[in-house]
Amino acid sequence: MNKYLLEIGTEELPYKFVNTGVAQLKSSFEKLLKENQIDFTEIKSYSTPRRLTIIIEGFEEKQPDTVKTVKGPILNIAYDENGNLTKAGQGFAKKNGVDESSLYKEDNYVWAKVEQKGKSIKDILEENAEKIVLKMQGPYFMRWADLDVKFQRPIRWVVSLLNDDELKIKIADVESSRFSRGHRFKSDKVEIKNPDHYEKALFENNVIVDYEKRKATIIESAKKAAAEINAEVYMEEGLLEEVTNICEWPVPVICNFDKKYLDIPEKVTVTVMAVHQRYFPLYQKKEQGGKLLNSFITITNYIGSNFENIKAGNERVVVARLDDAIFFFKEDTKIPFENYVEKLKGITFQKGMGSMYDKTQRIIKLSESLAQKLNAPLETVKRTALLCKADLVTSLVFEFTELQGFIGSDYAFNSGEKKEVVQGIKEHYYPLGSNSELAESIEGQIVGIADKIDTIVAVFAEGKKPTGSADPLGVRRATLGIIKTVIQKGLDIDLEDLIKQSINLMPVEIKDKNSLFNEVKNFFENRLSIYYTEKYRHDIVDACISNKSVLSDLKDFAARVEFLSQKINSPDFNELNEAANRIVRITKDYQTEQLPDKALFNNPAESKLMEYTISIDPDKLDYRELYNELSKAVCAIDEFFDKVLVMDKDEKVKENRLALLYSIKKKFDKIADFSKLVI
Repeated sequence: MNKYLLEIGTEELPYKFVNTGVAQLKSSFEKLLKENQIDFTEIKSYSTPRRLTIIIEGFEEKQPDTVKTVKGPILNIAYDENGNLTKAGQGFAKKNGVDESSLYKEDNYVWAKVEQKGKSIKDILEENAEKIVLKMQGPYFMRWADLDVKFQRPIRWVVSLLNDDELKIKIADVESSRFSRGHRFKSDKVEIKNPDHYEKALFENNVIVDYEKRKATIIESAKKAAAEINAEVYMEEGLLEEVTNICEWPVPVICNFDKKYLDIPEKVTVTVMAVHQRYFPLYQKKEQGGKLLNSFITITNYIGSNFENIKAGNERVVVARLDDAIFFFKEDTKIPFENYVEKLKGITFQKGMGSMYDKTQRIIKLSESLAQKLNAPLETVKRTALLCKADLVTSLVFEFTELQGFIGSDYAFNSGEKKEVVQGIKEHYYPLGSNSELAESIEGQIVGIADKIDTIVAVFAEGKKPTGSADPLGVRRATLGIIKTVIQKGLDIDLEDLIKQSINLMPVEIKDKNSLFNEVKNFFENRLSIYYTEKYRHDIVDACISNKSVLSDLKDFAARVEFLSQKINSPDFNELNEAANRIVRITKDYQTEQLPDKALFNNPAESKLMEYTISIDPDKLDYRELYNELSKAVCAIDEFFDKVLVMDKDEKVKENRLALLYSIKKKFDKIADFSKLVI
């Protein structure tokens, strides 16, 4: 089986680029082979902080030969009056590399069958390998030496092997060879005999090139080390990925620090270890209480058995960071937490939108309004809103900005605030990411929604709405956070009304409030559509967004999408959908509040449809019941269109028939805009 190995050796790559870089490399070679009609069985990928590698397996040695039929000039251009080829005909033959005698006539044109010999895989790889590598994308690409090319980090070596032989290529002025490099402290030259030898050769030189194997090694060895001191290791997925991509030969080392540092909020200690220092915190076993221990594991990229210097160095670093944290904590807690609210006047929210104190006052007003409508506990909601941003002016959050909310929650607890307020302060930032948990407390939900809507409206009011990759103040995440909280927590919140309230509270003059409202509303609807089309059909989501003011009742929207997704495959759906669309097509751009006048009916089909229309009251029916009643009316709708000419010459009769159709269209609209469905 044919195999090709390409290894791009570099200086230390940023950990965030390692996985995306090797994925780009793999995808680009897949595309190259498919475009060149080269079948293959698999492309394997390997990566470490110093290399990106692919191995292509099971490919043919060359493209298949093909015969292509090429159309030439029209016959009276290709041949003269004596039947001889003209210069145009001769040029066509020469251009396509065929003998003039092999040309043939068909459909008044001259044609040629052109044989194309397939390129060898060797030629294809030689021509394209460098182009693929240097077309890779990523942030902060750099130039080095006197080269014009750019890459994430300088390229130092290239391995290129086709089966047992070198396939010579050059990338960024680096000529390929069969020599890779092992661990920094082991070997500068590792001969790779062939692609099958690659992984083993590097392992023997203390490099685990397989990301998943390296990750599994970290998990297994860290758990084993933790078990030796009767502890459990905390391994957050993001941290695990980062650590996996900053080492080639992972070895765990247990370090310790003074127990006095456990007196500061646990979130601070864990953040210092996990976020700032890339350590894995250790905990008591659950049956023993599950508390944070004054120990942690650091993963070293080390060959050897003497870890004393590594242990001492890491302990010294973490203690210095924890000393800062404990100092800030003691200074911050010298005054009541509420006193920090006034200091928010010194922090600008964003240009033209006042201070964080001003924002807090807007959050309080919006939260109060929401609490009253949801019949939530007003006292704890308002208190949560008042204190939710107070920790932004504390020294600890200034030093550890990622802990906003968590620190406020701890300080509120220390100041004797109610547990609902303590939880609400922490949760009002939730969700922290696209797959993060939502606020559980009603205080956290309400204040979080108020905070996010204020941010979104402020950004749009300043004309800084998201474009492309730019997401000022994280408004995309904030919008999705509101949508998910309202839907998943079943909150009866009219977001259109909330947007209008927020616009009215803005501290700047807004000349066209209606235009701003529509911008924010459309943005919400777009994010809602993107969120729901991850799970449901796009046309169903579009149909359920288009038929009414969807933001006024997201619970209703969620119910309609779910119901329609179930019904769309039922046997009777096509008939109902066609009936709805016949009505939509003829009532397009027609609206009226006028009820049809029975006195103008002159066909029994009109009266029959009217009876069905009157009998259906959407406000008293759930969607299943409404659907069933509309299904019963399909026969009357079909009969109406078969026997009644809607566009009658008599204007009054025509208007009356349109009014009848429009009245039943509104009942279909309660479910969805059926014209958006693709059946």
